Formats: sequence, C-alpha cells, structure tokens
Amino acid sequence: MNTIAQIDNNFIDTNTNFSELILALKTGFFSNTVIVPMRHHHDFPNPNVGADSTLLLMPAWNPSQDSGVKIVTVSPENGKFDLPSIQGTYIYFDAEKGSIKAILEAKSLTAKRTAAASALASSFLSKTDASSLLMIGTGALSLNLIKAHTSVRPIAKVYVWGRNFKKAQAICTALKEENFSVQPIKTIDEKISEVDIISCATLSKTPLVLGKKLRKGQHIDLVGAYKKDMREADNDVMAKSSIFVDTYQGGLKESGDIVIPLQEGIIKETDIKADFFELCSNTKNGRCDANEITVFKSVGHALEDLIAAKYYYNKYRSE
Repeated sequence: MNTIAQIDNNFIDTNTNFSELILALKTGFFSNTVIVPMRHHHDFPNPNVGADSTLLLMPAWNPSQDSGVKIVTVSPENGKFDLPSIQGTYIYFDAEKGSIKAILEAKSLTAKRTAAASALASSFLSKTDASSLLMIGTGALSLNLIKAHTSVRPIAKVYVWGRNFKKAQAICTALKEENFSVQPIKTIDEKISEVDIISCATLSKTPLVLGKKLRKGQHIDLVGAYKKDMREADNDVMAKSSIFVDTYQGGLKESGDIVIPLQEGIIKETDIKADFFELCSNTKNGRCDANEITVFKSVGHALEDLIAAKYYYNKYRSE
C-alpha cells in the first residue's frame, strides 16, 4: 500500500509560488473537467461563545484522475482564544482506485487558494497599472491576499486596516522585506478613496466598503462574508459596480453581499457579468473601461481546493 503523504501548513507556506498557483486555477476553470456538487453548509450552535459555528464539506471529482473533500469548521469567535476562525483538513484521493494519496492541513491550503483566486480575478478586473492596495482585515488571509495581489499587478503601496491596530502593524512588519511599501492605518476612510484595489477579508455583518467612498476605476475584492447575514459592501457599492463571482452556484446563494441586494431589488441575477468559468475561457469579458468599478465576490469553490491539493501534492512528491 502506498504511503499517505502528510502535507502540513509549513510545507504549504514555504512551497507556494502564487504565479504558478494562479495559473493552475486559471487552467482548471478553463478546462472545466471537474465535477463539483453544491457544498454542504451546516450551521450549529456554540452556546459557550454565543455565536453559531459552521461545518463545511466541499467535495470535487476529476473523473479517473483525482478527487478530494475539504472538511472545515468556521468559528467566528475564535479570536478570543487566539485561534484562526477557519480550521480543517483536506483528503486527496486517487479517483480511479479510491485510495487516499494525501492528507493536507486545510488552513494554509484554503488561504493560498483563496488568495490566488482573488488575484486571478484581479488579473481580469483591476486596471493593468493598478499601483495601490487597501487590505481590510488582519486575519490569516490578509498576508496571502497582499502577496497574491502584488504578484499580478505593479502594486507599490499597500495599506492595512483592522479593528485591532496592533494586528495591522504586525501584518506590515511581516511584509517589511517585500518590494512594496506597507503601512497600517487607523480608519478605512483614510485611503479607501485613493487606492486602485480594495481587498476585504472579514467576518463583518455590517458593510465596511461604502459606495459613497468609491471613485471610478477601482476594483473591489470581497472575500469574507461567507453567510447570508454577513456583508462587507453596502447596496450602493453593488448598484454602481460591474459584479463578478467565482461561480454562480455559490455566489448567488451563500453570501449576504449578493443575496441581500438581490432580495431588496437593488440588483438582479442578470446584473452578474460573469464567473470564473466564463472569464477563464474568454467567453465573457472582464473590465471593459478604465472608469468602471468592478466587484469580485468570492465564496470559495471545491474546484479551487482540488487544484491546490494537486499542486502541493506534486510539489511534495518532487521532493
């Protein structure tokens, strides 16, 4: 019996080339051979902290090649325990024989593939000369989102905002050796109207990105707000922007950033311009002009996890 590879967060963190991973995602969405059912989304009570937790099951199959399932818990109140809100594991299978090829820690896998997906979207939706980024949020995703975005655009200035200013400072310290400047800020309003790209990765239930603060030509990357009662952008943002999603399957149903303005009649389903399958196959266009405000809403997709698992498994085998 083949040995099951155990791929931990440290291996994933030290063996990520975002340009490679972004290309792998683009190729996966272009080829469109992976079968992905709707993910299982189960909220369950967590009375000790006064907020529900969530169990996510995300399977995917590439017939006769590989398959996998990610098992994740999301506990929004984990900050009080100094733990990440998202934890879990990924089981990577041989789809022909059904044997397990690898077990990967899901924390870094999810962070890397999510950041790569946002950067892939940016490659279609932000201006090619985008030189500044505002990162809203200081969780596990923020470092990865900054690194991924700067891999596809010539970003020279990065600003970081979080509810805890010390965490924003820590993010900046961790990035001090990068070839762009990075600065913590105390209010979103300081820079939101100036930057070319706004990336938001929080668990907020109230909008942090306000349409009245935006200017023409910006790109908005919405990564958090994974439940219907959460949102990071207000109705004004959605009304004045060209909206794109990772997939229609999840994007139209799972996040308050899309669900709430749909329910309130601010936008219609036909206002969603394209998803990754259409963008990556060039059947639909991304940004059309320099003055357009674009929004990308990410809820995550099991295809991304399977592609990332294969990417890291191949790196592990090559060593």
